[in-house]
Amino acid sequence: MVVRMSARLPISALISDVDGTLVTPAKVLTARAKRAVADLRRHGIAFAIVSARPPEGMRMFVEPLGLSQVMAGFNGGAFVRPDLTLLEERLLAPDVAHRTLDYLDAKGVDAWVFAKGRWFIRNPKGPKVDHEAMTVQFAPTVVEDFGPALDAVHKMVGVSDDYALLARCEAEVQRLAGRSAAVVRSQAYYLDVTNPDANKGVAVHTLAKLMGVPLGEVAVIGDGLNDVAMFAQCPFSIAMGNASDEVKAKARFVTESNEEDGFARAVERYLLAPDRGGSA
Repeated sequence: MVVRMSARLPISALISDVDGTLVTPAKVLTARAKRAVADLRRHGIAFAIVSARPPEGMRMFVEPLGLSQVMAGFNGGAFVRPDLTLLEERLLAPDVAHRTLDYLDAKGVDAWVFAKGRWFIRNPKGPKVDHEAMTVQFAPTVVEDFGPALDAVHKMVGVSDDYALLARCEAEVQRLAGRSAAVVRSQAYYLDVTNPDANKGVAVHTLAKLMGVPLGEVAVIGDGLNDVAMFAQCPFSIAMGNASDEVKAKARFVTESNEEDGFARAVERYLLAPDRGGSA
């Protein structure tokens, strides 16, 4: 179901999630999505992206979208310019990283560590390794032990094809970490553990400040549980049609799925239409 606007809101910027939102399930950036971002620019509406991806995994969007704004990777754990120059970072405390790894190992859940600009794994045959390499367009570094990388973690990820197990791990890791970490599934098969301020709710505040846009004039769009935090910060929130009912319930508006150019349709319908209520 697509929910249409009932009232005009001043919008100066759009902040978008990437996977499940900006790109198709096959990780394709469609021609219509590219046009939508270009149209935003022509209308004076700034555009930025925030993702659970590492900054290196966002590089491929800079040229085709003409990105000029700061990008937020690791759910807000690293803010970089389009040339990937680091502006701000928020690291996971080493003791939390060690405790999380011990817990995931005990549960038989594969762990990945993103640190020092690299992606470390111990099991190259583990679930989703090939999928992630295709997504971020760089290869992992295979190690026997994470070693000193655990002292500078941007993001630790628990990876499993057992979605129910990972959901249980989410609750338990959050209990173990308390206020020392943000723990959320960015996908049903990925459990992200980051610095407590590395979440998309805090990220949209930082991006709005860096863009020089009042938070009340920022629209956000996403599909995942980790996007709910940014929905809560902005009066103009859009959920993708492929989002779960739980996520859709937290957004003000709902567009089509990422198989139906839902991102571009949302831009056309909610941000660019003269009455912001036309069909797309």
